[in-house]
Amino acid sequence: MSTNQFPGTFTKNDYAYAQLRTLILSGELAPGSRIDQGKLSGELGVSTTPLREAIRRLTSEGLVQLAAHRDARVTAVSADEAIYLLEVRESLDPLAAGLAAERRTDDELAEIHDAASALRPLTLPTGEPEEDALQAHRRFHRAIYTASHNPVLIDELDRLWDKADRYRLIGLRTRGDSPSDASRIDNEHRTLVIAIDDRDRTQADSTMREHIRNSLGHRAVDILSH
Repeated sequence: MSTNQFPGTFTKNDYAYAQLRTLILSGELAPGSRIDQGKLSGELGVSTTPLREAIRRLTSEGLVQLAAHRDARVTAVSADEAIYLLEVRESLDPLAAGLAAERRTDDELAEIHDAASALRPLTLPTGEPEEDALQAHRRFHRAIYTASHNPVLIDELDRLWDKADRYRLIGLRTRGDSPSDASRIDNEHRTLVIAIDDRDRTQADSTMREHIRNSLGHRAVDILSH
């Protein structure tokens, strides 16, 4: 597969990085598992060179660990990391929501409303996580982050979201979402939208804080701590 088969400036390195990252964040490559570089490069249709570059980039992001002899493994999940992520998000997500309430434009508010209308329960009837629903959930939160007009905050929350995704999946796959969970989450999302619509920073901040405290990340902490 040649580089010019990728659109625009999307190179083999970019492709290998995006694919490997997706495999890790989705849980298809399990936490702690060894990355068989020869096998994976064949499955992705790239040489080991772009795959090694992808591993290097993901190591810098904390999703991959390199051991002796270039042995690469998916970084393990832990109760400690779940707690650290939750602590940071309990501060930064409410900050973003409060700033969004103050600074959002009409176009950004329209995107928040549109993203909210696409939200649905995060699990399938089988109890398995529903990928499109997870992406819709991310779109909603990112619309709020974007409306904060703070690029440092937006970048940090984007990176935190990626790391937290593995813990969301732990929460969903272990317990799923009950009808009462779905109803609570829906009410929190609605309250957030209203607060941002009304430019009510205090309400947006407090609602987002409660939303994070009730989140799948918090559930993962409970699961991994026992």
